[in-house]
Amino acid sequence: MNRSDRLFALLKTLGDHQVHRAEDLASTQAVSLRTLYRDIWRLQSSGVPVAGTRGTGYRLARATLLPPLTLTDPEVEALQLALAIVLETTDPDLKSAATSLAAKIDAGLPLAGSDPAADWQQIEHPFANAARGMGHLPILRAAIRARQKLKITYNGSDATLHNLVLHPTALHHQARSWIVQGWDETQSKTTTLRLDLIENADALPELFTPRP
Repeated sequence: MNRSDRLFALLKTLGDHQVHRAEDLASTQAVSLRTLYRDIWRLQSSGVPVAGTRGTGYRLARATLLPPLTLTDPEVEALQLALAIVLETTDPDLKSAATSLAAKIDAGLPLAGSDPAADWQQIEHPFANAARGMGHLPILRAAIRARQKLKITYNGSDATLHNLVLHPTALHHQARSWIVQGWDETQSKTTTLRLDLIENADALPELFTPRP
């Protein structure tokens, strides 16, 4: 399992917001404790609210409110970079929200600052390719609202492309990445797909009835 898949699996385990012992997490992921601690650090460094320390266990915190923040210059640059990525999406709602957020950030910044650095160019986010899936958001959202089937071409864990017919039911944002849930008509089972691994998403001229 590559690192990106491993981090998503770790997030899924922590998603119950319960405390998990490091030994149990390492066993579930089939990795060493050293690798587990490194993965936890990557998640925490990328802004995922994983709380806990070695020897006590870890859990995903329910963090929704933002207190007043003091940002360093590199942090502001990282935030502006993230907004620039979102502003490239074709989804009008996300683009409008990003534009509004960028304006609020610009209004709160001092008139003069230090010289811009390029440190962020050397940092690889654990989900570095997450932005590539954002282009699929408009068609997925429209299909969920219309209950329309989609033909999906997906990059599987075996590094091959798979085709499936999806009944999309929900979109979720997880650790700066997007996932879509629904019913896989091809395999006759529920499924969860990462948007950054979707190669193509095409609407089919068929509607579906949501399953109980």
